[in-house]
Amino acid sequence: MNEQTLQNPLCRDWNTPYHTPPFQQIKVEHYEPAFEEALRQAKEDIYRIRACKAPATFQNTIVALERAGLLLNRVSNIFFNILECDGTPDMHNIADKVQPALTEFSNSINLDPVLFQRVKAVYDNELSSLNPVDRKLLQETYDQFVRHGANLNSADKERFNALSVKLQNLTLVFGHHVLDATNAYTIHLPDASRLAGLPESALALAAHKASAQGLEGYLFDLSAPCVNAILKYADDRGLREEMYRNSSSKAFGGEFDNCDTIREIVACRHEIACLLGYPNYATYALHDRMAKTPERVYQLLDELKNYALPAGKREIAVLNDFAHKLGFEGVLQRWDYAYYAEKQQQSLYKLSTEDLKPYFELNSVIKGVLGLAEHLYGLRFVLNEEIDKYHPDVKVFEVYDGNRFMAVLYMDFHPRATKRGGAWMTDFREQHTDADGNDVRPLVSIVMNFTPPTEKTPSLLTFGEVTTLMHEFGHALNSILSEVPYASLSGTNSPRDFVELPSQLNENWAVEPAFLQTFARHYQTGKLIPEEYIEQLRKMRQFMAGYACTRQLSFGYLDMMWHTTPPEQLADVYAMERCVFDTVELFPIVPGTCMSTSFTHLFAGGYAAGYYGYKWAEMLEADAFTAFQQEGVMNKETARRLRQTILSKGGSQPAMDMFVNFFGREPNIDALLQREGLK
Repeated sequence: MNEQTLQNPLCRDWNTPYHTPPFQQIKVEHYEPAFEEALRQAKEDIYRIRACKAPATFQNTIVALERAGLLLNRVSNIFFNILECDGTPDMHNIADKVQPALTEFSNSINLDPVLFQRVKAVYDNELSSLNPVDRKLLQETYDQFVRHGANLNSADKERFNALSVKLQNLTLVFGHHVLDATNAYTIHLPDASRLAGLPESALALAAHKASAQGLEGYLFDLSAPCVNAILKYADDRGLREEMYRNSSSKAFGGEFDNCDTIREIVACRHEIACLLGYPNYATYALHDRMAKTPERVYQLLDELKNYALPAGKREIAVLNDFAHKLGFEGVLQRWDYAYYAEKQQQSLYKLSTEDLKPYFELNSVIKGVLGLAEHLYGLRFVLNEEIDKYHPDVKVFEVYDGNRFMAVLYMDFHPRATKRGGAWMTDFREQHTDADGNDVRPLVSIVMNFTPPTEKTPSLLTFGEVTTLMHEFGHALNSILSEVPYASLSGTNSPRDFVELPSQLNENWAVEPAFLQTFARHYQTGKLIPEEYIEQLRKMRQFMAGYACTRQLSFGYLDMMWHTTPPEQLADVYAMERCVFDTVELFPIVPGTCMSTSFTHLFAGGYAAGYYGYKWAEMLEADAFTAFQQEGVMNKETARRLRQTILSKGGSQPAMDMFVNFFGREPNIDALLQREGLK
């Protein structure tokens, strides 16, 4: 490395606690030269493997490939995670430049005939003699080559490479358009005359946003806290409609339109699948997942639909009657749902979202969530103010199991203009064993977009936000507890329809008294959350369960439509979406709105032909949680078994084997249907 590279904080050794990234030293201008150096080193690593004169073995080929490009992994993990959390125009410009080079490098490995012959030789000669984890790595490596074109002829390899590069660029464009469309729209109200019904917390947030822009009054944008507040509480129906239409038509038409981008993405994916011998992209993507085939996915979706759709229709009919009793005339529209459902829920359960929020002050919720992991898994979390963080809002914890260091955990909670919406968990470094036999522990991050504090109140979470934190923390536990020798098989590197099991399983404790009573105290009075509130929360899990399930199914069907239909039949994005949604629609159609154009899970987030996985994993976790219900929801022995059979294993074993090792049998759907009150 030259002197300039040696001074680049992304490239040099880090004299930091646990070798954590020195975020405050890393500047935007460091990324491009770091990628250049990292790619140079990675190419040298690959050259040494392919030029090796010794016969191919598991160690000199498969493990060597696993450990190649360490600097590239480091730089990529930092850059792309920060891109999601602080996606400035400069960062997006860098992504546009480096992503094609990264894709070409990846393809140069997978399409290299010399490398593949070495991998195939190990696969043919050693597969049956390896231990289960090594065998899994070999199988995954061999499959990766085959599924990325290793068996193609020269012309098809060239086409595969071109399609892969194009696809990566298109997914970046899709994400840019969604972020730009989100940031392009605000509602500025000079006074509160149209804001009757909104709670003080929502008004304070909107006033804070206006003040930050040098404006008087109230400012609402398309971030989740603002959209949800208007749709759930605003008495002004016109305001609700305006917010719904704009939040539901992001990147649909106009400057940031994503319709052409979707068609191009789907066409690229379809052609890649066909090159590899699959009839469509869904069949290709499902090859290494639990569901295995589109037919099995549709079987799950249809089975749930048989229960959820009739229930959803009954629920919406009852909601219409309820609204009419309150003076509403006509038929409920999409922008009426959250508003009247909130009122109906209050009427049925005498408990509102605002009643609960004072018991869910953010710092208390963090204490409770970490405390649950301390109780069940014996972990210990220590706040560390010295470890560098990428934004002042981030909290950083050291994680221990007794005296053994397990991980560093970064927690990032509130919206920013440069931060994409939603919530997610990721790693800055994955757990693995290095070449010297050292257990390298992970650097884990969970990112949310929760209601921020204001001048008058701390950050008070909705119960939905509490559940979101529980969900993402479940993913984090999967990484923190990982005990796998290979990074590509550790933590959350498991099949897409299995990876949500730990996260959705963790949500179950959100309504358990034994958990809530450890932290849920009123932020002003200190009083513990009333037992009757907890009981109502448990009952409320079945409130609108048919509607909620039907909505998730609609997204799953939409995903499968995009990835099973020949591209030449996908001329009109809106029309294709309607063909799917009309089969499960519970409200009148709203012309001018479109889900697909901002559906980042499918077109920029790695869930293509995989969105069904949420319901699949829900089936798994509902079944699995019955073990805790039978043995005790705070039972440490049950948690120990979960840790040993699933949470520590990552993707190092077949997913079905892990489930059976924990539960004793294969999963079925009954527990989910019963929990939701659908059966």
